[in-house]
Amino acid sequence: MSVPLLKIGAVLSTMAMVTNWMSQTLPSLVGLNGTVSRAGTSERITLFQSPEDGWQLYTSAQAPDGKCVCTAVIPAQNSCSRDGRSRELRQLMEKVQNVSQSMEVLELRTFRDLQYVRNTESLMRSLDSRLRAADGARSLSAKSFQELKDRMTELLPLSSVLEQYKADTRTIVRLREEVRNLSASLAAIQEEMGAFDYEELQQRVLVLEARLHACAQKLGCGKLTGVSNPITIRAMGSRFGSWMTDTMAPSADSRVWYMDGYYKGRRVLEFRTLGDFVKGQNFIQHLLPQPWAGTGHVVYNGSLFYNKYQSNVVVKYHFRSRSVLVQRSLPGAGYNNTFPYSWGGFSDMDLMVDESGLWAVYTTNQNAGNIVVSRLDPHTLEVMRSWDTGYPKRSAGEAFMICGVLYVTNSHLAGAKVYFAYFTNTSSYEYTDVPFHNQYSHISMLDYNPRERALYTWNNGHQVLYNVTLFHVISTAGGP
Repeated sequence: MSVPLLKIGAVLSTMAMVTNWMSQTLPSLVGLNGTVSRAGTSERITLFQSPEDGWQLYTSAQAPDGKCVCTAVIPAQNSCSRDGRSRELRQLMEKVQNVSQSMEVLELRTFRDLQYVRNTESLMRSLDSRLRAADGARSLSAKSFQELKDRMTELLPLSSVLEQYKADTRTIVRLREEVRNLSASLAAIQEEMGAFDYEELQQRVLVLEARLHACAQKLGCGKLTGVSNPITIRAMGSRFGSWMTDTMAPSADSRVWYMDGYYKGRRVLEFRTLGDFVKGQNFIQHLLPQPWAGTGHVVYNGSLFYNKYQSNVVVKYHFRSRSVLVQRSLPGAGYNNTFPYSWGGFSDMDLMVDESGLWAVYTTNQNAGNIVVSRLDPHTLEVMRSWDTGYPKRSAGEAFMICGVLYVTNSHLAGAKVYFAYFTNTSSYEYTDVPFHNQYSHISMLDYNPRERALYTWNNGHQVLYNVTLFHVISTAGGP
């Protein structure tokens, strides 16, 4: 009887290990995210607990008062890498599958062993019956009877073991069902979480960009109603300078151009991405054939537009060919600190881009130092049309264009605000009151980027961004 007892003991030991593993692992498997449903409550598994963990898709809607609202809540910068929870889930799935396979094998062994146990149990009952009959008939010799009785005594403890074995067999069957249910639950979770794998995230990014672009196209242009708090990107360079991205580049092109100083400079640094600009790495240098004046430069469709030093000439420099494509003077435009902004710095001519194209802001003697806005042909640099705003340029801190409207700040120092707006479509103006936080107290460059709908600022050696709020009214017919 030693061999059957060892065999049954080995099976029971294996069952005990499986039971122990399941008791320790099942709670963590079911409670994958720390949210476990309780009896009597609705079941809920929260896969992601914050936008940093997953995506919240945006909606586009039109409010009853006609305003168009666009909202997008996206993950942190690193969320497009493979999600750690997805990896954990896959690992748990593999563990459950392994356990399920092991339990299938164990179930086969248990089935065979159960047949042996049942046969052993039948043998014990038969032997017990024979002993009782022999005891009554006294048909066996005293020696044989004593041997049978001794063997029966050895088998008596096995009776309780057999009962426990049958109970553990039922436990194995139950655990197998639990593993199956758990596998189904994990498969459902994995299917839901599968949408957040890297490939699916890429597709969501493309869809999100397309829908946001469609939203922006539907919105069209709007009136400036607010400027956000400043976002400092980097502190680099001298007190004066300019930095920018290409307003016409596709969204995948995030190159940054950096020009330190406000006169006689020729060195332009081109960083591959905004992240590289922040870290000061992965850049190339362009050496302009002619030096610049001021900080009113702009990059538009692969070319740099800037004011040539000690002249009223606008230069178009093409980055790829590293050559000047065209240059042209603005008739009557002041230069060399004749009509600068209030901060000086040879800021007589300010080039800028908005949704409608390339603009130049400057002043002439003929209009007594008031700001002139001219629409330029980006290919020939010819003046297409000009407007006299009536606002004195020396009283302006900085200026920028949004949707054909020139916005002027009243100062470059602390306490500055957007104070004046000139509408080129109606040749009219109004005084505004749009405050913004001049964090470093000396702005020497302020330009609007229509691609990103943000203001780029050089503020006392700091490169700063501001988001803008534009008021849009959509008619019931869907037109602007």
